[in-house]
Amino acid sequence: MTLLFLFSCCLQHEGGKELRQKPEGILIVYLSRTNNTKVLAEIIHQKVGGDLVALELENPYPDDYDAIVKQVAHENETRFLPPLKTKVDMTRYNTIFLGFPTWGMQLPPPMKSFLHENKLSGKSVIPFNTHGGYGLGNSFEKFKELCPYSNVLKGFSMKGGSERDGVYLAIKGDRKNEAERQVEKWLGELKLLKNKP
Repeated sequence: MTLLFLFSCCLQHEGGKELRQKPEGILIVYLSRTNNTKVLAEIIHQKVGGDLVALELENPYPDDYDAIVKQVAHENETRFLPPLKTKVDMTRYNTIFLGFPTWGMQLPPPMKSFLHENKLSGKSVIPFNTHGGYGLGNSFEKFKELCPYSNVLKGFSMKGGSERDGVYLAIKGDRKNEAERQVEKWLGELKLLKNKP
């Protein structure tokens, strides 16, 4: 009888341990060149908590706009996935926000790299995006295609800067206030807003 009691206690202890090890964290990863996507990432972080991580490349893109456009076009044509400096322990998270700008009406190659390098099966993944005025292109569709075993939730997108036109950080001042309102509404629809004190 004593052995049965001890065995039962051990099972309950192990079961509790498994529950504590279950990933419940929130991760926000973003790629940003002109800091507009970074601003959205910071707003999301403020509203939901979790960990905030900038996506960095082993070999950063050139500063020159024409040079990066040419390089990204080549990477898209050849399906090259640029190696990432950023490494994340994905076992700690079950809800992952992934933010990126629209580049050439597509999902940027570094975000494709991240989705290929990390196991997101069974996790809730949520895209958010900034663009230069021409919209998402096929970026959200490609995002879903690269997350076939994830629960992809409704994404968020808004106009940011337009580097081509010399407009860099555009989500500031009144536009940032508007972004905060829109993001809060979106997160509320997803039921992901952290409890307010």
